[in-house]
Amino acid sequence: MTRLPDFRLETYFSRWEFTARHHLTASDAQTMTLGELLVLADDEDRRAFEHLPLGYTESCGDPALREVIAGTYEHAQAADVLCFAGAEEALYLAMNVLLDAGDHAVVVTPNYQAAETVPLALCEVTGVALDPDRDWALDLDAVKAAIRPSTRLVSVNFPNNPTGKVISAADFTELARMCDERGIHLFSDEVYRGLERDLARTLPQAADLCERALSLNVTSKSLGLPGLRIGWITCRDRELLSRLERAKHYTTICNSAPSEVLARIALKARTTILERNRALIAQNLPLFETFFAEFADLFDWQAPDGGCVAYPRYLGREGVEEFCTRLVEEAGVLLLPASIYHSDLTPAPTDRFRIGIGRAHPEAGLAAFSHWLRVWR
Repeated sequence: MTRLPDFRLETYFSRWEFTARHHLTASDAQTMTLGELLVLADDEDRRAFEHLPLGYTESCGDPALREVIAGTYEHAQAADVLCFAGAEEALYLAMNVLLDAGDHAVVVTPNYQAAETVPLALCEVTGVALDPDRDWALDLDAVKAAIRPSTRLVSVNFPNNPTGKVISAADFTELARMCDERGIHLFSDEVYRGLERDLARTLPQAADLCERALSLNVTSKSLGLPGLRIGWITCRDRELLSRLERAKHYTTICNSAPSEVLARIALKARTTILERNRALIAQNLPLFETFFAEFADLFDWQAPDGGCVAYPRYLGREGVEEFCTRLVEEAGVLLLPASIYHSDLTPAPTDRFRIGIGRAHPEAGLAAFSHWLRVWR
């Protein structure tokens, strides 16, 4: 097995996620109960769930689920979709299939840690940082300059975790073109797609732009159904998908049968679920705006372009690490400090923290946060 460092986010969450009273750094939209999801099912899928044999499933994923997923793309067919146990398995296996010693990858930062550490365990990697002083802009010239003859992969994530940045569709399309003409795989983490504040800014999916691009998605984030543990990669390079399937034989082999049916129900109802989640974020944002306006001397706040996380700056003298530690220990309010998003590839801001805006009823957490700040100050 590839030797990897501790996963900082998961290590931090293992200490605090289920013990903190107020989880204000959640990266997923508000979830649903099983009953609420089944209400959205058509008669055929409800019967399929109730009478489901609990045996092994196809390693590529349930054919009906892959058909539904393919329908969310402009140019994909079911044969272009491979399902996994969440997005992390998909990311891990894709990097191991695409990269080897002697290869080179370009990774945009900040990012979900595995997007950086898995490639680094396999080959040389160059980071290209989003610029916090220019609204987290991506410099395409910097990406182009980082590419080498041995570059096999460029990895991006928009809407970005943790910044919420969405680049322009023109820049994303140019990035895909730049990779395609060089024979490079664009690996595009699209797990927050559908939660853009302005839907006109929704990016095309990478797999629709060129055949060798890989689009990563999952039921966990925009749909708010992480308990299903269903993710997928869509790619029109079927030889590559075949290699990914053979790699999956060494990990989960196949997905959970109940989860695949439930994911199928969710994806058929995705318009309803995404509308609900965008409405919840729109309802929550004024609460966060009011909170950060009250403490403007302590925080530099900017609402995200998309997704359900933001990455404000902490201006206090003692630093964001001590601030987040004291906050969770003394007030039970959980945030993610900048160290969780440390990069070995590029300089990274050390004064930021991740806050989640996609969960229902954040008022209690914000009230506890406010009370602690007034007492602490």
